[in-house]
Amino acid sequence: MHELEEVKAILSDRISALSESQTIAMAKRARELAAQGYDVINLSFGEPDFQTPQYIKDAAKKAIDDGFTFYTPVAGYPELRQEIANKFKRDNNLDYKPENIVVSTGAKQSIANAVLCLTNPGDEVIIFSPYWVSYEEIVKLAEGVPVPLVGRMENDYKVTAEQLEKAITSDTKVVMYSSPCNPTGAVFTEEELMAIAKVLEKHPQIIVIADEIYEYINFEGKHASMANIDFIRDRVITVNGFSKGYAMTGWRVGYLAAHKDIAAACDKMQSQITSGTCSIAQKAATTALQGGNAASLEMTEAYRRRRNLLLDLMQDIPGFKTYVPAGAFYIFPDVSAYFGKSHEGKTIESALDLSMFLLTDAHVAVVSGEAFGAPQCMRFSYATSDEKLTEALSRIKKSLAKLQ
Repeated sequence: MHELEEVKAILSDRISALSESQTIAMAKRARELAAQGYDVINLSFGEPDFQTPQYIKDAAKKAIDDGFTFYTPVAGYPELRQEIANKFKRDNNLDYKPENIVVSTGAKQSIANAVLCLTNPGDEVIIFSPYWVSYEEIVKLAEGVPVPLVGRMENDYKVTAEQLEKAITSDTKVVMYSSPCNPTGAVFTEEELMAIAKVLEKHPQIIVIADEIYEYINFEGKHASMANIDFIRDRVITVNGFSKGYAMTGWRVGYLAAHKDIAAACDKMQSQITSGTCSIAQKAATTALQGGNAASLEMTEAYRRRRNLLLDLMQDIPGFKTYVPAGAFYIFPDVSAYFGKSHEGKTIESALDLSMFLLTDAHVAVVSGEAFGAPQCMRFSYATSDEKLTEALSRIKKSLAKLQ
């Protein structure tokens, strides 16, 4: 057996440069503390606390009984891809054919497929920030150059067209964003996306990756897709999936829709990495779409109530700078007022320090903003019960009062 340092020496530069997902890392630490007998309230999860609707579970059981236990086409079953095309027409007024759609093992794989198919070493990828933790790491894996573009809290963390125009260079290849956004809950309007598209119209070499995984969790009404803008549609890759809207995180089904040549490239990439997504999960996903989005809308109303509850509770915590998220199930307050404060000889130097303090002192798990491109913030998920949110914020308030 090699010594640990010898093993590290043989690992590739690629994996050594890659950061561990901070959301997964915090969830792991929370589980470890809970295993020691502590009552940990976990607000770090980006996962609905609802069960998958029963009709979807029933479809999976039927798929097993019907013998759907074999390899699937790389890009997904034709009937699922057709249902996804139907969904785009129904919900987004977008005309796609099955050939435009690639089903993957989660939206994360869809994003990775797209980035790997588009990015050459040295290509710049502009990422609207704050951003989901994996965006930057996926770009690094493709040997691209991540270029975070920071939206201000005063604008609900949304990047403006003017900011984008200044950030574009001759090396820019991709622009990537999410709406509704993880971690901020920001939602771009049609007018804002149009302004951004008009900037991109002048740069035909740039492709857009629009992550719409939180589409149904939207408190403002109509969801806007950049692919609806005719003059840029063929340069937009729309990513979505079933994990958030249908509470199907463990089923691992995501998809992208794109120009047929880009879709074919993603099919090719996926064929050499994982091949087709699980047959049973695909059958369940097909039934999920056929059942419409009524269950998703019910969950969204619960999230709206929880958002309002958490915002009210945060008003009682000195130093938290908040805003009103328009979608998803996160609040991303600025907590920098606590930097430099101490307790029992330990000084809080960063949001990471503060999140670890809250885990050990209050037994509440949240995620530091560093991994999201916003080191002054922390992400709170409200995908949990009202009772747990109330208790968690009560504990946090007591722990923060100890910092002087």
